Amino acid sequence: MDRLLTMRVFQAVADEGGFAAAARALDLSAAAVTRLVADLETHVGTRLLQRTTRRVSLTEAGLAYLSRVRAILADVDEAFAVAQA
Repeated sequence: MDRLLTMRVFQAVADEGGFAAAARALDLSAAAVTRLVADLETHVGTRLLQRTTRRVSLTEAGLAYLSRVRAILADVDEAFAVAQA
């Protein structure tokens, strides 16, 4: 599984406030987004998102992980931009 992709999907779910909105923003199916987040949670070994029928919220671990994910993805994007320049 592509860890950068799962991190980007997790970040999108957090930013967009749900799986369906993240799927639309990323041009993926809602099922793919759900599967990628579940794979990430399995890999990390803890639940990152609290799901209810009406909303998605970050767990305490999810908040901490999201903070690091944002930094990691920003570094990756910056490295890509530098390489292209």
